[in-house]
Amino acid sequence: MVTPADSGTARTSVWLAGSQAAPARRRSEAPAGLDRERITAAAVRLLDAEGLARFSMRRLAAALGVTAMSLYWYVDTKHDLLELALDSALGELGELGEEQEPAGPPAEGWPGRLRSLARGYRRLLVDHPWVAPLTAAYPNIGPHARAFDAALHRLLDATGLPDATRCGARLAVSQFLHGCGGTVRRPPEGEFCLALDVLIAGIQAHTGRTAAAAPAAPEAP
Repeated sequence: MVTPADSGTARTSVWLAGSQAAPARRRSEAPAGLDRERITAAAVRLLDAEGLARFSMRRLAAALGVTAMSLYWYVDTKHDLLELALDSALGELGELGEEQEPAGPPAEGWPGRLRSLARGYRRLLVDHPWVAPLTAAYPNIGPHARAFDAALHRLLDATGLPDATRCGARLAVSQFLHGCGGTVRRPPEGEFCLALDVLIAGIQAHTGRTAAAAPAAPEAP
């Protein structure tokens, strides 16, 4: 498995390294027919086909019909490219903007939206088994990852839980998604949905206790 510590030196996330485009001096001299988006898309395809353990810049270059050195006009390291591929895959969850929450039956409110979000994330991890280990290895702070995180925040805001309890709920949901969707032991779909229902029931129960403990509003004179 590739991890950020493989090189033996600390590294900066590609998302924190300044401009995401190739430097101007590189763009003016770079081989024709390549760009960062095309390289990233090819990396995703190669990871899907051969897995993380077999991924290399040399194999990727062969798939693109270029030399390995050509790739370094657009990315500084293999780790940078893996971060880009990770966020590109997360983009399949959809553009989760302020007006585009995860789909779910409106009558079910936030529980339906949480089910939709969790099932979509599970499908992503099934389709791209390399995403789970990379999520654990890298900061996971690209634009699509941040959009997913923001959507989860808004969803938990809708539960009505107080701030302190909401932090615990968010941790529980995050651990559930990574634990049940990862590659160590992925449960069957039925078990996953049952566990998800138990998680939602727990949040609902806590929401109910919080509401019951809240002081009643004073009666109007």
